[in-house]
Amino acid sequence: MVNSRRLAPDQLRSRYWFDNSDHPGTTALCIERYLNYGITLDELASGKPIIGICQSGSDLTPCNRHHIELVKRVKDGIRASGGVPFEFPMHPIHENVRRPTAALDRNLAYLGIVEVLHGYPLDGVVLTTGCDKTTPAALMAAATVNIPAIVLSGGPMLNGWRGRERVGSGTIIWELRKRLAAGDIDYPEFLSRVSESAPSIGHCNTMGTASTMNAMAEVLGMSLPGSSVIPAPYKERAMVAYATGERIVDMVWEDLRPLDILTRPAFENAIVACSALGGSSNAPIHVNAIARHAGVELDNDDWQRLGHEIPLLANVMPAGAFLCEEFYRAGGVPAVLNELRDAGKLHIDALTVSGHTLGETLEGVTIEDEEVIHRYADPLVAHAGFLNLKGNLFDSALMKTSVISRDFRERFLSDPNDPDAFEGKVVVFDGSEDYHARIDDPALAIDARTILVMRGAGPVGHPGGAEVVNMQPPAALIQRGIESLPCLGDGRQSGTSGSPSILNASPEAATGGALALLESGDRLRVDLKRGEVQLLIDSGELEDRRTRLADRGGYRYPGHQTPWQEIQRSMVEPLDRGMTLAPATGYRDVARQHMPRDNH
Repeated sequence: MVNSRRLAPDQLRSRYWFDNSDHPGTTALCIERYLNYGITLDELASGKPIIGICQSGSDLTPCNRHHIELVKRVKDGIRASGGVPFEFPMHPIHENVRRPTAALDRNLAYLGIVEVLHGYPLDGVVLTTGCDKTTPAALMAAATVNIPAIVLSGGPMLNGWRGRERVGSGTIIWELRKRLAAGDIDYPEFLSRVSESAPSIGHCNTMGTASTMNAMAEVLGMSLPGSSVIPAPYKERAMVAYATGERIVDMVWEDLRPLDILTRPAFENAIVACSALGGSSNAPIHVNAIARHAGVELDNDDWQRLGHEIPLLANVMPAGAFLCEEFYRAGGVPAVLNELRDAGKLHIDALTVSGHTLGETLEGVTIEDEEVIHRYADPLVAHAGFLNLKGNLFDSALMKTSVISRDFRERFLSDPNDPDAFEGKVVVFDGSEDYHARIDDPALAIDARTILVMRGAGPVGHPGGAEVVNMQPPAALIQRGIESLPCLGDGRQSGTSGSPSILNASPEAATGGALALLESGDRLRVDLKRGEVQLLIDSGELEDRRTRLADRGGYRYPGHQTPWQEIQRSMVEPLDRGMTLAPATGYRDVARQHMPRDNH
């Protein structure tokens, strides 16, 4: 055990509510209403830790819905270790259905969790996660409040199959869109085949944002080792739920808090592991956000510096061929970490919720299937991390290099006189609606060398940052066998997409970024060797455009549709800084900095 702190029963935070003899009236008010459904006075006031369970499962969040049943095993574990469980809801976050985007809800859910953890009599919390944004929302809140906390993922779905062919959630949709555009399948078959990608309870079975972020929770040390990719229907998922319930009670007595775990070395481990996993292009946004709430400055230069040289080890869609069920059976996240440890790429002294260091948790770990998890010396891709591109259009934009296909490399990055670079004219779209309305317009003259640009899709412009940068070519090109074009934008793309887009461009057009100055027909140069994207026009013309745009009142984007959209837009930071709420990152360890004021 690394952490040596120990709490006595009279030091429990919940005693301030449930056993406060200095304020008997307030104590009585806190206790009496909980008795109305059968909780006993002994449970509340005899020195047992009160453990919150943040319930992210609901009918609106199908990826997490099985947590409704799974938390029963968490409660069993809590009670077995002498704690008292209190379940409470998380604001629903469902990536596929929420409009304008579930990214709008990440910060809203974060705020809600913070208020619950701070204002209610909780000594520790189990954070149930699954769908993309539920994990960062929970971890951001854990860092802010800093009471003992542990993450329990719901796990990925089982493999999807069509005959002998694996069908990966999300990834298959991007492929079937092309088949539909090419006329190979009709609309009914499109919908029928999509259904094959969701064969069971759980979140995406690809290494999309959900699997990536739950793996990041494990790598950061906030989940029990080996737990993040246990498939949702497996018996081991319920077993680890019980173990999580047991462990959080011990963490309360040990006073083991998130800020003991979420350190700079832990975040550097996360960057390295994300590259080896072929993790989602959304991971830098969310990990940077968690880091900022933990008081660790992390930026996209760190992602390139620490992660780009790391090889791809996990042969999992969209960067690979297999799915998370096979990845788990091959050894899962611990097997990948063990390869990185042996290569000297990890901070093995980083602490985890297990009470042991990361290095200690990897003792005895092996790869069970080297086709699914490759050895460090025999990777799928030699350099698999992100490039942080810069230029005269933005200060930061990410490109996921592990998904650069052979076809894309041959068409755009293989000029012997100019390797790893290309130039092309742009066609610019202002938001997803504009793209869908005009992509097949012959007047745009989109050809095999055109660069598609999406703007107005960032945290302010959309709002929340839309997953629309991975634009497919016009149907006419797809029918000729040209199924991908270079894409660039100030929005995001799904983590299940295999597109090597240049995305998350910051600052976005809506906040004065130079993408707002781009015009269809302009030429761009993309140079991966130099890490640059340059608009090939005279700097004077660029400034003239800026002046003309200001004279027209700036870049226009759709107005607010709800109060929260206006609130978030007024304080949200750019994607490279984690899309956090600017005032919120100044709050840290609030459970100890500010005991909530009395109500009575």
